[in-house]
Amino acid sequence: MARAYDSAAKLVSHAHRQPLTKRNWTMAIVTEISWDDMLDGKPVPETPARKAWREAVEEIAEKARTKLPECNGRVNSAVKIVLAGDVELMADGTAKVASQSNGTTAYHVVNGHCDCRDYDKAPYSFCKHRLSAAIVRRAQDLTKARLTQLDQANHGTSAPPAEPAQEPAAPDTPRPDELPGLPEVLKPFMTHLHGKVFVRYAGLLALAHERGLAQLTARVEFHSEVLVLASATATFSDGRVFTEWADAMPGNVGAQVRPHWVRMALTRAKARCLRDALNIGLTALEELDAE
Repeated sequence: MARAYDSAAKLVSHAHRQPLTKRNWTMAIVTEISWDDMLDGKPVPETPARKAWREAVEEIAEKARTKLPECNGRVNSAVKIVLAGDVELMADGTAKVASQSNGTTAYHVVNGHCDCRDYDKAPYSFCKHRLSAAIVRRAQDLTKARLTQLDQANHGTSAPPAEPAQEPAAPDTPRPDELPGLPEVLKPFMTHLHGKVFVRYAGLLALAHERGLAQLTARVEFHSEVLVLASATATFSDGRVFTEWADAMPGNVGAQVRPHWVRMALTRAKARCLRDALNIGLTALEELDAE
């Protein structure tokens, strides 16, 4: 499968150099290393094109993490797929993404839909394959703009202004009761805040009992005047055990619960623990910092 960053590397030509025009975007970016350095085993320096590509991928990924915090783990996996060169953008606008677990399997992203098993259960259906395809498309545009700027700065060439790279757009936030795959017991406990959907701890607890919660314990692990760390452990009737941690400070809880900020650490730990156990990608309302 063609490496994704080759799209950025195609902007580089070591054979000759031509001015940048609307019809010709060829540029020469040469990285040099001496024979002595090579014989001494020193690594080949990273080319400007490769450096620009990696920086663009991370910049786009960071924007995705900010806009879709519930997908951060999948974004990190998507970055690994992209940097491994396992994304191929097709001429018809679709994408082919290699499986991380099975090198012979490729998933197809078509019109925002992926044929992997995670697509239906991922928050907003943003599986790592769909995210990786989106990152590649936007990183290509950003890399092209950065390399154009670099060429202009180094050689004084002129070129048409590059179109600004598009940021990964978060999907329109659906109504809480319209989220795909949302368990019925959670629907009364969903809420909107600042354009995002959150679940209340009480709903997580109700769903956990429905799915066999046998015991839920929480304890304060560290306590000072300004910080409390707490852990929570959930045990289910089938023997599964989950543990998570959380913190609380007087300054990161709401004004109404500030007198009880120590207990908020316990509630946050239990909420995170149950979200892990129940595979719920939505953040609990009680986990939010005060604004």
